[in-house]
Amino acid sequence: MKLEGNVLVAQGGGPTAVINQSMVGVVLEARKFPQVQKIYGALNGVRGIINEEFLDLTQETTNNLEKVAGTPSSALLSTRDKPDDEYCNKIFKVLEAHNIRYFFYIGGNDSADTVRIVNEKAMQSGYELRAIHIPKTIDNDLRVNDHCPGYGSAAKFVAQAFMGVNLDVKALAGVYIGVVMGRNAGFLTAAASMAQKYPDDGPHLIYLPERPFNVESFINDVRDVYDRYGRCVIAVSEGVSDESGTPIIASLTKDIEVDSHGNVQLSGTGALGDLLSNLIKEKLGIKRVRSDTFGYLQRSFIGCVSDVDQQEAREVGEKAAQYALWHNVDGSVTIHRTGLYSVDYRLTQLSEVARNTRSMPDEFINQAGNGVTEAFKYYLLPLLGSNMPQAHRLRAPRVEKKLNK
Repeated sequence: MKLEGNVLVAQGGGPTAVINQSMVGVVLEARKFPQVQKIYGALNGVRGIINEEFLDLTQETTNNLEKVAGTPSSALLSTRDKPDDEYCNKIFKVLEAHNIRYFFYIGGNDSADTVRIVNEKAMQSGYELRAIHIPKTIDNDLRVNDHCPGYGSAAKFVAQAFMGVNLDVKALAGVYIGVVMGRNAGFLTAAASMAQKYPDDGPHLIYLPERPFNVESFINDVRDVYDRYGRCVIAVSEGVSDESGTPIIASLTKDIEVDSHGNVQLSGTGALGDLLSNLIKEKLGIKRVRSDTFGYLQRSFIGCVSDVDQQEAREVGEKAAQYALWHNVDGSVTIHRTGLYSVDYRLTQLSEVARNTRSMPDEFINQAGNGVTEAFKYYLLPLLGSNMPQAHRLRAPRVEKKLNK
């Protein structure tokens, strides 16, 4: 028996360049099913649900939905709220009041956990509800998934940014540090490696949260690269920590910020880049040292979107609607790589995806812990899409000197 009632879709956590593809995939696919009466979108994620802030997407035109699908960031707005049991109970009460029979939440592992708890509340109350988690994160750290929608486009931005930086630093030599998002997983920072085309291309050093960061080893690495090339380009994850697990930003300074969940504030401060730059100047005497913290730029940079990422983000939304409305089941849609490069979508138990994160596999990180392997590049390449640019160099021979031989 098919459940008759309304659909609710929401977006949570950090925005991405393709999250709206997933939302539109749910809406357009759900419209095909006669048991669906209304399709609502919750503004500001779960916070919008408990405040009953809904848009009636049933009345949105297909033409405008398609335009929104191609627009980065969260069209339904988002939230950083991490619902506990009581919070989820409020969510369930609102779903029940609005006759929501199909609930879709697009987000990371916290979003998956929210779906799990709400689903359990419905079962305990004997309320028929199909709840589906749709994967999304630029960190690429959801378990079970080969990769996550949003990562390919953010990785493309990081790779292209380092391509440009590499060209810049080659023209005017010095040391450059790019601080990339990633508290516990280094997938996004590792994407900087795709800027390496020629043997002396940067980033010459890549530091990930999966390996302890040692300040002395870092200085020695920079010295070796600078002595060899006369320049050094560095990619570093914001979440790099020392042997004890203390974030480097906290171990190098006492002036730190914490977020609403008590975690050391890593993004957007610029502190890590400044601290590492000062260390290089002091220890190595190099004057031309610059750093950037990419911050929000990585997430929703319009015009720098992977077509593969877009396609897969749309399909996970469509598959979520099909699982709930055709098959009458709950779970998390997961992406699995097959063949040279293709993907298969499966429905995975929410408990397998919720809360916990995954890290970069050992085979993706070099032995020295300051770079990545070719296996990682092979993994990432298809996710960047079909329109990835390339940098080129002049190949003309040098002219023989007449005076300064």
